[in-house]
Amino acid sequence: MADEAKTTENKAEETAAVEAPAAETAVEAAAPAEEVKDLQVLKPGMVVRVHQKIKETTPKGDERERIQIFEGTIIAKKGQDVASATITVRKVASGVGVERIFPLRLPTIAKIEVVKELRVRRAKLYFLRDTKKKLKEKKPAANKAKA
Repeated sequence: MADEAKTTENKAEETAAVEAPAAETAVEAAAPAEEVKDLQVLKPGMVVRVHQKIKETTPKGDERERIQIFEGTIIAKKGQDVASATITVRKVASGVGVERIFPLRLPTIAKIEVVKELRVRRAKLYFLRDTKKKLKEKKPAANKAKA
């Protein structure tokens, strides 16, 4: 009988040990869901600043980390809620158009800051590559009810 009690206790401990990592993974699984809510705010036509961590090696051989900021207009967004969702950001630097594609789940991205929102009627703003056109800024929402 004593042996049976010990084995029952051991089984209880083993199941508790097995369940504990499952709880941790549930917490980890909940964290990306919160990130998804923040990522849905990003839309084509928004001017954003992407803060990305860059590791550099100094001439002495030391590694240091700095944050590089890339500011531009989102011209495309692919993969709404999936892990491989990306945004394409375009800016004009010294008269030359520069585009970068950022995976939104990239661990080196420190933050994405929205500077302003422009008025667009397209999901993909590839026409900005060819023309010198600029997008108009969105007007603030005005109250339609007049008193």
